[in-house]
Amino acid sequence: MQAKFRHEGFYPELLAALPESLAQELAHLRQFFSPYTKRVYMVGGSVRDLVRNAIGQAHAPIVDLDIEVYGIEPQTFDTLMQKLGAKGVGKSFFVYKYKQNIDISLPRIESKVGRGHRAFRVELAKDEKEASMRRDFRMNALMLDIFSGKLLDFWGGVEDIEHRRIAIIDSEKFKEDSLRVLRGMQFSARFGYRIEESSARIMRDIALDDLSHERIFWEFEKMFRASFLHYGLFYLFYLEIAHKLFKVELSRAQFVRTALEMQHALPRFEEHLKKFYFLYILAKNMHKSFEHFLDALHTPNEYYKAFRKQKSLPKRRSDRFLAALAMRFGLKEYLGNYKPDVKRRAKALGLWDAPFRPIAASELLAEGLSGKALGEELRRRTLQIIRQRFAK
Repeated sequence: MQAKFRHEGFYPELLAALPESLAQELAHLRQFFSPYTKRVYMVGGSVRDLVRNAIGQAHAPIVDLDIEVYGIEPQTFDTLMQKLGAKGVGKSFFVYKYKQNIDISLPRIESKVGRGHRAFRVELAKDEKEASMRRDFRMNALMLDIFSGKLLDFWGGVEDIEHRRIAIIDSEKFKEDSLRVLRGMQFSARFGYRIEESSARIMRDIALDDLSHERIFWEFEKMFRASFLHYGLFYLFYLEIAHKLFKVELSRAQFVRTALEMQHALPRFEEHLKKFYFLYILAKNMHKSFEHFLDALHTPNEYYKAFRKQKSLPKRRSDRFLAALAMRFGLKEYLGNYKPDVKRRAKALGLWDAPFRPIAASELLAEGLSGKALGEELRRRTLQIIRQRFAK
């Protein structure tokens, strides 16, 4: 398959690899657009992931599509979208939403005219190559003809995918949206790709102070769930993102220790806590408070709630330490539970599924205690039992 991608241009098998529901919708769109134009393309991440899947790199699910339509004037396109039942989600950008997971748009060129992600002038692109130039990275600029399966690759995106590489298309266009620096970081963490060096130099020189807190956090959360966290960690610092957003630096020794810990721990992450481990391990190894990073990222409340009762994982952790920690919650909620001994011992000691509650509050109520006094006595007696029952 890799040789085919280098020497041939038609890949109907990529279209055939779509999930059945999307394939049916695409068949309907082929029939719908056929009387008006044959220049209709899948673009962006879905094409990239179809190629990644086809060469055996990944098994990325294709859940949504971006479609670009050429050869139709805006007024005609608007009429057709109404006929199709698509809803405009950015009419000044010629973008329409069809069903829940398909965006249909006219090809466009975006030019920066001010500060922030909304300060762009948008106009129609003249042809496929010109339109593809607005994409951030070469791997994201691939276009797949929905009629013939012809793959258009103007910038070497397939070769980048084959070499597990991230590279900028056009440096001046890239600089117009600083969010793309964070996208490079999270793509590296998700795919295990390295960022080509000349692209990395450009990305390091881009300020991030024009980005909203929401846009920054969205990209970080994608990284937190990624399969190659040590790649994300590397580019967090190599691209100077950590310095710009968190005001922190990482020594070589700290990086090596943290990267190895993330790489080895990832298979042991509890799924329901997966998005929290990156910050937990980073903060622990940098000897920073969790709030330092949470505040800088303006994370949602669920992050503060998850971290509120956490303790950094000590090098030596006794049964007594685990039992005392389990007074707060079952250790399946502890972010230090990626260490094999913590999970094994917590389950053996009965501390995994639920908090350690050796005394019922009703016993103390029967003794006449209530309010603050009840809470303090419950804690005192629980700690006494822990000292008696668990080894140091």
